Amino acid sequence: MKRIVNVFVLILGISILTSCGDSNKVEKLKEKVEKLKTQKAEITSEIKTLEEEIIALGDTSAKNSDRVKYVVVTPIATASFDHFIDVQGRIDGDQNTTISARAMGPVVKVLVKSGSAVKKDQVLAELDGEIIRRQIEDLKVNLRFATDVFNKQKALWEKQVGTEVQYLSAKNNKESLEQKLNTLNENLDMYKIKSPINGNIDEVFIKIGQNIAPGVPCFRVVNFSDLKAKADVAETYASQIQEGNFVKLMFPDLNNQEVSSTISFTSRVINQMNRTFTIEAKLPTEKNFIPNMICVFKVMDYQSKNAIVVPINTIQKTENGTHVVVAQVVNGKQVAIKKSVKVGKIYQDKAEVLSGLEKGDLLITTGYQDLNDNELIKY
Repeated sequence: MKRIVNVFVLILGISILTSCGDSNKVEKLKEKVEKLKTQKAEITSEIKTLEEEIIALGDTSAKNSDRVKYVVVTPIATASFDHFIDVQGRIDGDQNTTISARAMGPVVKVLVKSGSAVKKDQVLAELDGEIIRRQIEDLKVNLRFATDVFNKQKALWEKQVGTEVQYLSAKNNKESLEQKLNTLNENLDMYKIKSPINGNIDEVFIKIGQNIAPGVPCFRVVNFSDLKAKADVAETYASQIQEGNFVKLMFPDLNNQEVSSTISFTSRVINQMNRTFTIEAKLPTEKNFIPNMICVFKVMDYQSKNAIVVPINTIQKTENGTHVVVAQVVNGKQVAIKKSVKVGKIYQDKAEVLSGLEKGDLLITTGYQDLNDNELIKY
């Protein structure tokens, strides 16, 4: 009936707005509104009288029907509760290196490409070392002559022919040329760019004909079998995160893939710039893991095997404290009861209740808002 009356009032209001220019029509509509209001009052009074008569006859359902609230309850049960510290980190590796040349010159050979597997000391590229090669060839000619002279002088010296100075001069000349040849060979080797580790070529930065110098990046080599996750954590957690803590590593770019690991390293120094300390965790060999990829550390700092856990939104705070609403049967009726609770750790949408609830209690999880003690409910 209330809805019917409200609809009439709304229709009349619209009619009044659309016909404001006709004063006679407005007066007629006002009279209709007054009549409807009078009818509403009479109907409301009649409903109240009928309800009182029903109650007087011993049936209280009419009195309570409009005050019973429908709710959803969940039985309280013990469960494992884990609390984690969430920190954003990245994938890193001890064997993730950028290689540069040791000499200056144009590139004449690039022997690998991105994705190639390489071994330690494998030649990746060569620079133009033609000048040194020519010097080496000239030196070899001189060394052959000096060696022949030395061998002849040595044979004469063993037969007591010639002087000691002649023998020592020939020997010194030969050894000096040998040392120079070794030095030139070492210099020529500097024109070869080699891999310092086993791994894979992640990126090639140079091209044939390009002039490069020491310090210019040429290749990036990564050993994917020795990757780790790394993060900087606020110093607030310094006492809670220790080596050996269980950690879940979640990778948003890999469809939230999770990997279980343990904290393998925690730094003992706080960074003065951002007040953080570094933690690391080992990663399994996985082709999808890429250096500098984002990962989220979920470091477990607390665990309770048999805890009472409730949805965080069911916990209400008032000036009188913290409580939840449970369903109980009192005098044969289902009613709502507010129970004071002590809340422990909170993680995501779950909270651990340390006291105030017991196993088997019926926690109201839907419809608990604005419920009062002993208010009638149905579930």
